[in-house]
Amino acid sequence: MLVAFDLVIACYLFMAITSWNKPTEKATLCTKVVINIADDNVNGFLNSEEVKTLLMKKGVYPLKQRIADINPRKVEGQLVGMPFVKTAQCYISTEGHVFITVTQNVPIARVKSAKGEDYYVDANGGVMPNSQYTSDMIIVTGNVSRNYANHYLAPLAQTIMDDDLWRNQIEQINILPDYSVELVPRVGDHIINIGELPSANTDAARNTRIREYVEKQLQRLESFYRFGLVHAGWNKYEYISLEYTNQIVCRKRE
Repeated sequence: MLVAFDLVIACYLFMAITSWNKPTEKATLCTKVVINIADDNVNGFLNSEEVKTLLMKKGVYPLKQRIADINPRKVEGQLVGMPFVKTAQCYISTEGHVFITVTQNVPIARVKSAKGEDYYVDANGGVMPNSQYTSDMIIVTGNVSRNYANHYLAPLAQTIMDDDLWRNQIEQINILPDYSVELVPRVGDHIINIGELPSANTDAARNTRIREYVEKQLQRLESFYRFGLVHAGWNKYEYISLEYTNQIVCRKRE
């Protein structure tokens, strides 16, 4: 009996040790790719099919590839090179699934210049190509060069978009040949000229000066709306100029 018992214990220990020392079986091939656009319900400039197509063109789409050959950092690097991608994260599960999460670089204005160019500008002044997707954003027309778009449009558009009143009221920005800025409102049949945007030697200083200037002009416009147009009527004037510091010049509709 004692010998039989020892044999049972010996077999149990052998099986247990063999099982514990057996390496965890991992998938050798990627069997599934999950692409998540973190904010696609808000912006809609990027979808999972576009991400898949790009990775396939770059030769790094991981489906059916050997797990050992997949480099998550390389996948991320290819994605952050896309115009509308802000961040990208990629990881591999032990089941052989690759998970990719992308956040979007969201444009704040769409430029349709007098020269026929059509592109987007992001919050940092970066230029992004036109997309088939649409979103409710300010349209910028007129005398807009790439240099102007890079250095002036972002703080101008962002200041408008940061304010609930003006985000809903201003639908278009038009840049005149002398670089004066016209605003086209949704409510009221008139054009607003806020003058030429200030400049500075550095991007940070220029952005600050532009934001302060635009905020001041919009405050003046809001006061005129509240105490002027409310009594005179929204359609009495066809042109409202805020170019001059101490006065608002209006041109009556004929």
